[in-house]
Amino acid sequence: MSSTTDTARRAQDSRSSVDVEPEIAQLDVPKLHTLPSEQQDLFLLSFSTHLLRHVESLDAEGVKLQQVHLKKELLQIVLLSSPTPTRVIRNNVGRCFSAIFSKGDRKVLYESINDLLGIINGGAKGEKDVKAKHAAVHCLGEIFAVAGDSAISLSLLACGSLLRLQKATQNNAGLRSSVFRALGRLVGMVATSMEEPMSRDIWKQARNASSSDKSYLVQSSALFCIEALFLATGYFGNMTDFENLKSTAAKALDSPAQRVRSAAATSLASALVKCYAEDTLNETTVKPKKSRKPARKQSTEQDDGEDVARAASPVPRKSAAAHLSFGLTEILKQLSSQYVRTTASNRSRAGIALCYVKVLKGLDGNAVEARYLTVAEHLFIDILSHQTIIHNRFRLLSARKFVAIILEDVVGQQILGEAGQLNAARCLVNDIIRNYPQVIKDRREPTKHALTAALNALASLTSSLGSAVSTIADICRDGLLQVLQHPSYTVQVATAHCLRSFVRACPQQLIPCVTVCMNSVGRELKLLGSPRHAPRKCIGFANGLAAVLSISPLQPLYSSVDVNARVLSLATGLLKSSTESELRISGAQIQVAWILIGGLMSLGPNFVKIHLPQLLLLWKNALPKPIGRENMSERSLIELSFLAHVRECALGSILSFLHFNRKLLTMDVAKRIATLLQQTTAFLNTLPARKTTDDISQRLSPSLQLQDLDLMVRRRVLQCYSKLVIASPAGIAETLLHSNILTLAVSFFADPDNYCVGSLSNSIANSAANFDVLWDVSDNSAFGLTGLVHGFEICKLPAEHVSEDDTHWLQRNGAEAEIDQTLVSPVFGAREHDSVALFIGGGDGDGHGDSDGRLPDPPATEVVNAAIVLFAVALPHQPAKVQESILEQMATFLSYGSLQRDPGRKAAMTVNIATALLATLKVAAKETSVGPGDLRHGPVERTMEEMLRNFVVHPDAYVRNLGYEALGRLCSSSGNAFTANEINYLIDTIVSNRDPNARAGCAVALGCIHSQVGGMAAGFHLKTIIGVLMSLGNDPHPTVHFWALDGLSRVANSAGLTFSAFVSGTLGMLAQLYVGDTHHDEMASMTTSNIEVDTPTIAVIARSIDSLVNVLGPDLQDLSKARDLILTLVSQIQLEVETLVAIEGLRCLDHLSLYAAGYVDFASYVRQLQSKLVSPQKDLRDLAIDGLHNLMKRDAADVLRTAEPGLEEQFWLSLDGEPHHEGIQNIIKNWLQQTGLADTKQWVQRCQRVMNMTKIKESDAHKSPKPEKQNGAPDLQDEEVAGFAVASASTKEDAGAAPTVAREPLRWQVRTFAISCLGDLISSVAKDMLSAADGSRPAEEQLQQGVADIVRMAFSASTSNVIELRIGGLKIVDQVLKLFGKTPDPDFTEAPLLEQYQAQISSALTPAFAADSSPELASEAVNVCAAFISTGIVTDVDRMGRILKLLVSALDSFSSEEETSSIGELKGLSSNAQVMVRMSVFSAWAELQVASVNQGYLGDVVRPQIARLTPLWLSSLREFARLRFEPDISMNAGPTSPTDSLDSIYAALNRETLLKFYQDSWLNLVDAIASLIEQDSDFAFDALDGKTDADPSGANGSSKPVDISYRDEPVAFFFVLFGITFEALVGRPRSDSVAAKDQTLEILLALKKILHPSVSGQAIYQEVVFSETMELLDRLVLTEGLDVQTAIVDIARNLCLSHPSAREGSGSSAGADHLSDDIDQLFELTRIIVLVLAGLLPNLTAAKSPTRHALSDEAVSLISLSLDSLVDASGVFPSVIKTDLHACIFHIFAAILGAGQCQATVVPQSLPILKRFTQLLTQSGAEEILVTQIRGCMRRFLSIYKQAQKRETESSLACVKNALLACTILLTSSKNLLPPNEPMVDSLLDQMVDCLTDRMTAQIAANCIRSLLLTNPPTHLVKQLIPLLFAYLLDDAASPTRPFIAQALTSYATTLSAERLPSYLSLLLPVLLQRARSEGGIVYGETAARVLELAGAQN
Repeated sequence: MSSTTDTARRAQDSRSSVDVEPEIAQLDVPKLHTLPSEQQDLFLLSFSTHLLRHVESLDAEGVKLQQVHLKKELLQIVLLSSPTPTRVIRNNVGRCFSAIFSKGDRKVLYESINDLLGIINGGAKGEKDVKAKHAAVHCLGEIFAVAGDSAISLSLLACGSLLRLQKATQNNAGLRSSVFRALGRLVGMVATSMEEPMSRDIWKQARNASSSDKSYLVQSSALFCIEALFLATGYFGNMTDFENLKSTAAKALDSPAQRVRSAAATSLASALVKCYAEDTLNETTVKPKKSRKPARKQSTEQDDGEDVARAASPVPRKSAAAHLSFGLTEILKQLSSQYVRTTASNRSRAGIALCYVKVLKGLDGNAVEARYLTVAEHLFIDILSHQTIIHNRFRLLSARKFVAIILEDVVGQQILGEAGQLNAARCLVNDIIRNYPQVIKDRREPTKHALTAALNALASLTSSLGSAVSTIADICRDGLLQVLQHPSYTVQVATAHCLRSFVRACPQQLIPCVTVCMNSVGRELKLLGSPRHAPRKCIGFANGLAAVLSISPLQPLYSSVDVNARVLSLATGLLKSSTESELRISGAQIQVAWILIGGLMSLGPNFVKIHLPQLLLLWKNALPKPIGRENMSERSLIELSFLAHVRECALGSILSFLHFNRKLLTMDVAKRIATLLQQTTAFLNTLPARKTTDDISQRLSPSLQLQDLDLMVRRRVLQCYSKLVIASPAGIAETLLHSNILTLAVSFFADPDNYCVGSLSNSIANSAANFDVLWDVSDNSAFGLTGLVHGFEICKLPAEHVSEDDTHWLQRNGAEAEIDQTLVSPVFGAREHDSVALFIGGGDGDGHGDSDGRLPDPPATEVVNAAIVLFAVALPHQPAKVQESILEQMATFLSYGSLQRDPGRKAAMTVNIATALLATLKVAAKETSVGPGDLRHGPVERTMEEMLRNFVVHPDAYVRNLGYEALGRLCSSSGNAFTANEINYLIDTIVSNRDPNARAGCAVALGCIHSQVGGMAAGFHLKTIIGVLMSLGNDPHPTVHFWALDGLSRVANSAGLTFSAFVSGTLGMLAQLYVGDTHHDEMASMTTSNIEVDTPTIAVIARSIDSLVNVLGPDLQDLSKARDLILTLVSQIQLEVETLVAIEGLRCLDHLSLYAAGYVDFASYVRQLQSKLVSPQKDLRDLAIDGLHNLMKRDAADVLRTAEPGLEEQFWLSLDGEPHHEGIQNIIKNWLQQTGLADTKQWVQRCQRVMNMTKIKESDAHKSPKPEKQNGAPDLQDEEVAGFAVASASTKEDAGAAPTVAREPLRWQVRTFAISCLGDLISSVAKDMLSAADGSRPAEEQLQQGVADIVRMAFSASTSNVIELRIGGLKIVDQVLKLFGKTPDPDFTEAPLLEQYQAQISSALTPAFAADSSPELASEAVNVCAAFISTGIVTDVDRMGRILKLLVSALDSFSSEEETSSIGELKGLSSNAQVMVRMSVFSAWAELQVASVNQGYLGDVVRPQIARLTPLWLSSLREFARLRFEPDISMNAGPTSPTDSLDSIYAALNRETLLKFYQDSWLNLVDAIASLIEQDSDFAFDALDGKTDADPSGANGSSKPVDISYRDEPVAFFFVLFGITFEALVGRPRSDSVAAKDQTLEILLALKKILHPSVSGQAIYQEVVFSETMELLDRLVLTEGLDVQTAIVDIARNLCLSHPSAREGSGSSAGADHLSDDIDQLFELTRIIVLVLAGLLPNLTAAKSPTRHALSDEAVSLISLSLDSLVDASGVFPSVIKTDLHACIFHIFAAILGAGQCQATVVPQSLPILKRFTQLLTQSGAEEILVTQIRGCMRRFLSIYKQAQKRETESSLACVKNALLACTILLTSSKNLLPPNEPMVDSLLDQMVDCLTDRMTAQIAANCIRSLLLTNPPTHLVKQLIPLLFAYLLDDAASPTRPFIAQALTSYATTLSAERLPSYLSLLLPVLLQRARSEGGIVYGETAARVLELAGAQN
């Protein structure tokens, strides 16, 4: 390991030395040879990598100057004898040659080619010469690929040399492959200049190699060469050579290697595409009116290789003799003829399917789109309906799978745009589906297989189109309902699935489809007894009805309670009447009934719980106890079939119940169902052994034997058991598990004899002599193999958690990978295998259930699957003895001697048992939501260990995968000792067992154990494991080193930082393996090369490097040597062409950019991601999207600046290809969040571009889709906006004025996403406007400038033909109205900005009320109407036009209780939809009422409707309260009565749906009522008290007297309003909460108005109500912000002032009785206010707890409000408790005064409140307690003053000043309450006078003294103060405030009476004169003025 580290270090040193002088880079051969042999390759890698970078960085001039030197260096590398050039080195050399001759003047081209040919033609004396020849061949191919057109004269010589070398190197697979690859490149560039004889020689050699060579690599390269010859030269364009090519490709398509099949498919598809020539006379097109062919896009790509072949003129009239020419139909028939051959293998058919994909992708997209029907009919008729296919079930299902991939995934999703999809759906319906039954003689009736495939394709198209399918909704519905009665069950199930998909995309069709199906079921049931009875028709309509019903929970607005009830009634009636019918008719009736009940189960617990007792009784009757084996033996087979059929149908409904109604699975219900399942199992055990008969009369159905029904019942029993165990409460689960279900389950998947044998022919084909590999079996049974395993893909358990690492890294995505995946799927699923899947998950991955989109397997396989799932969830919960017994039984099964004669069954059992053990250990490892149980018992662990050890060393890689995954989890669950023992065993096995498969399995098992146990627990074994794995990584066998490196990457990923010590050694080894010649597919050994082709070691090396990058993490920035080596390796890996390698390399680069961003070439990485964004490989596209997302999260603008132009457009086009791709959406959303506010204008323009963006498609102009044209000029019947619409359309047309180019807009989903982005932008700007503190709002200005574009986009969206887009457009209009509704026009400030757009806004609303609208759209439009009126754009009621009329007419419609309310032309709304629109209407009027308080003109709008609106608002709130607080009323009401209405019976069913509508609107209604209360509206109070007839149901169901005293009794509706608001405030914000996070303040403000005495009376003061309210307010104060606390303080103040004790007075006897309660309540209210203050003031509480809020302006305002409220409350407190409150208030004032933080802001605001408070106190007289309080307060103030005088803090000075002011206020306001001899007063006066001498406080002190002097009435303090002031004036010290004091003393004289004035003057005048004498002339003027004032006072 140390030598490996030295290797890496020295290689980096050498790399650094090379980097010194890049311009004259030379290979230092002597230095190279001085290095150890193991380091020479790394040195050469470093040099060649640098040389490649250097050449790529040169411009043309630089290459011209250096090409001679560069050529010399490159040839020197090629000719190196030590080290010889390996694959990586020769690839780099070849790239260097390619770069030189693609840039330079090619001066050394001939010389280079001759030198390379010299090497090739030289003698081969040893391996070194062979390596040089190999390198020369590769370089020659690279040179001819870029510069062959300049060396045509040497091409013949080069071809001859290569062919001779190919013949001479039959033992070197890699070299032969390179020869053919080089020949292909040479031919591709020289093209038609090739000589025909040489071309023929190459053709012959390539054909021979592709057919007979055993090397997969050589075969794929030879096929590449054949493809180049056919495409580039003109010599093979004849039928003979084409047939030869076809036969060659056909042989290659049967290859077991995926790469060979792909190459063969590519070559054949390319040849067919080249031969394509459109013949419009013979071709059937999708749209007959489009007869002209679009411009041939593919011909331009191939013309450059055909300029010599003059005869190959690309026109339809060219001679057939000159060149092959196939129409599309002929091309497709060429492929189908190969597919339907009886001798074709599964691999051949998969390869031909791949050919279809490549042909259709290679053709022009417009050609495929125009001929969609041709393609579809070919696939349906020539493939699916061919006799060879339909007579073999496996072939049929595999063909159906291939057709689905081709037609649905490739054509439907990748090739067709939205318009193409719509036309394709129309074609499928009109030309195929509606041809059944045959009506027109010329149109033949499609076969059932064609119909099935067409229906599946239509379902896929409707799912993709979504709401856009509404344009063809009628023909779709009629066609599907017609086909639903097809006699084929397969067609019926496919139709039901398609109908479900259609209704989900177009929910308006739900009720019509349900109604038609239900009526059809009833009609057909009546005909069952007639001669033309059609039981199949009934079942078809029932399946369709059940499938459509399962959509109801997803689309509650369009469902009907009435219809659901009728369906249930029909089903129960059928079950009751079925006993009266003949056996087969009864069976049909029972099947129909249970199907309908199963569909109804999807409605969920709220529907089912009402009928649960009835259902349990029905199930009990359908699943009775068995009557005994003797009695059963007496019954006929048809009777037994009937009994089994009944049970299977009933169990299907139970399965649906368990799936959708887990909440209802109580202990009792679970026990009952378990009993029924046990009884069914007992019934199955009584069936006879012989279950088949040839007598049709003894079959219940001609196609179903009793054996089939037996399997179907067993499947259902096991499925129900699994669901029951997973969903049941813990107690019942244990009861279930003590039954024999585990033994039963094991017997189905592990018993050697318990499996269904296929047909006789299949049995012979799969006999022991012929059996090879389990995965190649093609009887759709595969010896009882489970359907849960498909290669490395393992299906999830029903309750398994989702994880990112679930998919094996070798699994790929995309059409090609899916086709290849079929080769490891011996069993194919189909929807007809299990119709219950129609409503359990739907098989389409819609998330409605736990289905993963997998089609149901055949019943026999589903039995195995269900048994394995049941075993997994049940075994961990069994007692240890039972576990041991079961596992021992499984081990015994595996060792049965009979399995030697049945190897297929043994292989299937091995996979089944391995899958079962893995699933069980997943449950035990807590990877599922099922209880983990306990498997930690010694015998159990040993038995499992023994089996898993056998699986780990199994020859089958897929079994090994199951084994080591399970073994890792077993070690994780079993503890350290077990793990250590297992690791030692695996290591011993690796040492002793030389079998490559065993060594490979043990290697990965070590990695799995470490990854499952974890880095900490497995750290003790880390060094040992790494040593073993690194040793195996160097093993020469490809299987061993591939899987060893996979295990090593697992260890590194799980070890984390503990792996750091091994990074350098591991990295060195990986570098050596990568650069060496032992671990890739271009090996000389054919066997090694073939294994490497299937398992590319380069990919796992890249994966291991990525693991090391994750281990190092940010430390990469410091470890320069490791980092540089990693970067070098990754840069090389990026150049590999293998998809798996590219995926792992890109993932590694993504992590490097995360951890060491500064060392990754950012620009190169961004451009690489950009190029991968358009890759045809989905995996690469997804990785590129993830990489771009990570980069753009850091700096989106930087990424866009760095990328090539067009990245933004690529984002939108990529999203158009995958409209629901969350990765792309997240990229754009993140980009918007980063730059939306800074680049607002650009984002508006960006959204506009997306709305107008088109995908250019070369076709005739008349092919532009109709919907877009309709968007351009919508038929709005609106003159005022017609010009705007037409102008918009003409602008779009002019923008793309290309006469021969049709422009298709982006998909509606993309445009809807763009509209949502615009909405997010507007929302962020609105938030920014609220938070902008400095007033600068550039984002608002930019948005305002683009308002015209925004309105135009909103108008365009709201008039489209897609509901979602319309809703998005209206939301934009609503946002614009609310944001800019009151903004003046910058050019005409007297007019609103939006006034000029009112016509557009008005017309955008019109389609929302059309007949094709939806409830959501109408609801949104109503909100917009209200917003438009309330913003004031139009204030004249007469000019509001249609918008006001719409609101009034809507109110007229919904104010009545009619069941057929409508709005505009939108009629036929369901009850739920009516509630939604009704609440929107009421909410809109409520908004207008609230706005009318501030908008006077709205009074004229609202006033006429108030009398009608108020009771409607209140009744809506009452209904909301009923739904909110009585959710289980239907459950608690007991049995339903026949007289009960459906709405009351199913109240709980609608509750969740309706609550959403009420939650969105209730606050507006409450606000409206509160505003009416505030306005003292008579209507409001009458309605509140129920004194109006507008509400027919009355108020709360009671009648109140008319003379209610509102001060005593609350109004009738008070508790409804109070309850709603209270519950909204109590509940935490969550998905079902009444209140959103930002609504708390609004709710409190509404509550404040509701608690008005005229509404609440004294109800709020009831003990329970009051205490709960106080607790709520307490919590809100502690958790909410200042705005909410402000509202709470207001509420507390109002409750204090309106308290009964405040109104009654303390003297009343009535008040005295409840005085104690009143005191408690008043103290609670004031405590709330004090609690607010405690959160704001720092030192108010004794604990000195920190404040929760900073002292902002809002906080200061709240403090002032709280103090004012306390003062107001003190005025109404009863006298007996006033003293306590007064003391509290004084304490608060003192605390404020003593707080340093409060001095600057809070104290100035609080002093006026202190004055008011003191004045209120003194009004009651000089009470003793009051004097004590004032004295105490004064003492506190003086203490604060003295502390502040120490000047210890910055706020001390302010505190001194504020303390003086506070003391002054206390003295002046208390009116002489303090006695004259109060010592504190003397002290205060002394302090004040002292302050006069302090420069900092003199002014404040002077003002305080003046206030004391001039107090009116005068206080006794003056007598104490005047002597002090006289002394101050006569003091010699200078003081700036003496003039002010002198003036104050003079002013005091004016307040004295005539009797006291002379005495005062006799004292004052001498003092003034003495001051004048002492201070001199400077004060003479001032003194004279004072004397004159005194003289005036005397007069």
